[in-house]
Amino acid sequence: MTEEKRYSDMTEHELRGEIARLKEKARKAEQLGMVNEFAVLERKAIMAAAYMLDPADFKKGEVYRIEGDPNVYFQVDYLKGLFAWGHRMGGKKHTEALPISMLRPLKEGK
Repeated sequence: MTEEKRYSDMTEHELRGEIARLKEKARKAEQLGMVNEFAVLERKAIMAAAYMLDPADFKKGEVYRIEGDPNVYFQVDYLKGLFAWGHRMGGKKHTEALPISMLRPLKEGK
């Protein structure tokens, strides 16, 4: 039985391989109609990607686009670990946390 390595212990190369593996498994799960399995694998890939980013690149008070959620913006109130805590712009202002890998600067193209 092989022991799984934590994302925090993986090198960037290992993380890229893990993300590719998870995305491939997610693609197969989607093809087989396994919606829950697909969602779990996608979320794992998002978390693995967060470990390749520097939380210092994300600033309190800044507004970011949310990956996979077009025309929805997220304002960061604070960061804790690899999560940005804040709220979505527009609707009700309830606090939520998103992995930093889901955030894209407004300056980037769509």
